[in-house]
Amino acid sequence: MVQWTDIGDVPSAEVERLRAVYGPLADSVRELIDATIRTEVDVDTVATVKAQIDAATARLRSRQTDGPFGVRFTSGGDRMAWGNPVIGIRNPVAPPVEVMRDPDGRVHTDFELGAAFEGPPGHVHGGVAALILDHLLGEVAANAESPRFTGTITLRYLRPTPLGRLHAEARITGTDGVKAYAAGYLADAEGPTVEAEGVFIQPKWAR
Repeated sequence: MVQWTDIGDVPSAEVERLRAVYGPLADSVRELIDATIRTEVDVDTVATVKAQIDAATARLRSRQTDGPFGVRFTSGGDRMAWGNPVIGIRNPVAPPVEVMRDPDGRVHTDFELGAAFEGPPGHVHGGVAALILDHLLGEVAANAESPRFTGTITLRYLRPTPLGRLHAEARITGTDGVKAYAAGYLADAEGPTVEAEGVFIQPKWAR
């Protein structure tokens, strides 16, 4: 069974303080990933930098959680999915995507994908597009009272998605008991590049 972690009565101000500490660290590692892909420095510089990175990694590992970060909630309702590969502010693999919820229930986001997300030259890997759309459709299908997980998802790749600034959004198209149906798309400045639709199901333990 999927479990969330209740970390108790942690004030929102403390959550924001932690966000301000760990978010910039992930930003720096994100820049490091991009630099690692694109650098053309000499081999001696690479060796020196590797040693520095190894030393920094050892310092961070001197005190760490057992296993993944998980999803943590405070008694006040703050949700910390900080290890998530799409929205996780502590995960340098995440773009990260910040999902905004509209008054009509739709969700949308604007974000940027760089060299770390490349598939075809100069374009986003199709699996990355699927990852982001799966998350976005899941966000719109679920809420705090009714978690729903992906049952099926179908994607239509209309054309290659260029790296750079992108937009994505999703909406609920219907509900049927424990199921919610959602649709959405990923787009560049010229319009949609990938469309998605899926069925999201409330797990038995949450019914």
